[in-house]
Amino acid sequence: MPRNSLKLAIALSLLATPVLSACGGNSAAADEKAVTVYSADGLKGENGDGWYDRIFKDFQKQTGIKVEYVEGGSGEMVQRAAREKGNPQADVIVTLPPFIQQADGKGLLQKYAPKGSDQVSAADKAAGATWTSVVNNYFGFIYNKNELKRAPTTWEELLEGKYKNKLQYSTPGVAGDGTAVLIKAMHDFGGEKPAMDYLRNLQSNNVGPSASTGKLAPKVDKGELLVANGDVQMNFAQSKTMPNLGIWFPAKDGGKPTTFALPYAAGLVTDAPHTENGRKLLDFMLSQDAQKQVSEIGGGFSARQDVKATDANATALAEIIDGVEVFEPDWDDIDKNLTSYVDAWKSATDS
Repeated sequence: MPRNSLKLAIALSLLATPVLSACGGNSAAADEKAVTVYSADGLKGENGDGWYDRIFKDFQKQTGIKVEYVEGGSGEMVQRAAREKGNPQADVIVTLPPFIQQADGKGLLQKYAPKGSDQVSAADKAAGATWTSVVNNYFGFIYNKNELKRAPTTWEELLEGKYKNKLQYSTPGVAGDGTAVLIKAMHDFGGEKPAMDYLRNLQSNNVGPSASTGKLAPKVDKGELLVANGDVQMNFAQSKTMPNLGIWFPAKDGGKPTTFALPYAAGLVTDAPHTENGRKLLDFMLSQDAQKQVSEIGGGFSARQDVKATDANATALAEIIDGVEVFEPDWDDIDKNLTSYVDAWKSATDS
């Protein structure tokens, strides 16, 4: 066959060959030894010593699948996945309520019940099996133990002059723990209006917005801030290398300190590029071995009811929330009205 005719035949045969899409779970990309996780901050250690660091390393050793990790605020991660909905880049999303519900509502999560999810309480997973908690946690605040001889006790105390430009909380609607400030304030003050009135007054002491809650702890430890918001798991883990961090729970003047569960919840992304690898990682996260390490390494609470941690961290964590009233937010209401609550906060604080 003449050379030009041979080239033409090869070109035509290539055109006739089906092209595999890289977007779907059944694509060639699904066979790659990789899985991409979009996650809220808190579970990866400052020095490579967090729960994620351990389980991702163990997961790769066991399966040969490398975890590609992307971190940001809870809302930020969902917004990024939503922008990529036509061409998903993430396989697994891990974020806090109400953003996991938001991701579900946007159709970003596909149905998958990881192995072991039958041991997760009904309140900590979606009825439709689109997400499940992998690490249980509670909302809280932190303070600098070196600068303050005792922890603050009430919301009202934070209005005092000594906290001017020494207080900061992460941005509601962007950060999960920042949104938790609104949720707790509305609960403690008895509604949206009194909560926004309080946050308006608090704004004179507030340094300003922060997209990431995790970045506030180092500032508190150094004394740049006296008080910030956070969550028990993340701040307990950080306190191992930041000795000036103390955890506390604000009360309304005359009331009890309160908190609520703020779990890290994970879901498999719709049309994930590595769907099967995402399933394997979710199974691994909820395995008994990984869950036993949640308190020991990550400073959190196991999502599985059949895992009863007895390590020193588990004992210390139980003491931290002892005597604190735990309430259950109306997540359906928050998911439905989150935008209006955040808009009310922006109006109240001129943010």
